Amino acid sequence: MGELITLKSAFDGFELSAWHVKPDDARRGGLVLIQEIFGVTEHIRELCDGFAEDGYEVIAPSFYDRLEKGFTAEGYTQEAVARGVQFSQSSPWDQVAGDLQAAIDALSPPVFAVGYCWGGAATWLAACRCQGLSAASAYYGRRITELKDETPKVPIILHFGKTDASIPLERVEEIRAGHPEVPLHLYEAGHGFASDRRADYHPDSARLARLRTLQVFARNGGGRSEA
Repeated sequence: MGELITLKSAFDGFELSAWHVKPDDARRGGLVLIQEIFGVTEHIRELCDGFAEDGYEVIAPSFYDRLEKGFTAEGYTQEAVARGVQFSQSSPWDQVAGDLQAAIDALSPPVFAVGYCWGGAATWLAACRCQGLSAASAYYGRRITELKDETPKVPIILHFGKTDASIPLERVEEIRAGHPEVPLHLYEAGHGFASDRRADYHPDSARLARLRTLQVFARNGGGRSEA
């Protein structure tokens, strides 16, 4: 069972809410799970539950609380999606990094990060700027190119869909060229392929990307413990 908790941002001291789920069994580590533009939706909470079943204590911050407390674009209506886009564009990266740091600091190490869409770029941001992470996994982060001049300080893997209309392959190759040391995986899928709420949901790609994510966590300290 998950619960709402409060985090105090390292950026400005703002108190934002977050969804928190603990594993029932032995703990592998902490995990900051970063939302799409749609907020901490039912889908994001289900992802939290799934990683908790794998042994991770998960925190999913509500990054838009400064703009609208508890915003979620459930149903993915045109109006809700437009608000999510607006909110993501109104959340500067320095602020997001401070919110991420608060989530990392709320978890006992090792701590990992995973994010989707806007959250994929925020995951790259966390790997580059935040302290206390052990590894990260970023899904279809279109805005990573805004941060491509920054270098991750921890192991990170990237996931992109070959037929993602919102992220041309030229942009993906731009990231690869700037960071050849970072594993970058391409899937026979479109944008949002890991979400069963999206038209581009691709189960095989979602399973493979998740397996790779769990593997990079396991290789960087995500082993079972009794803590």
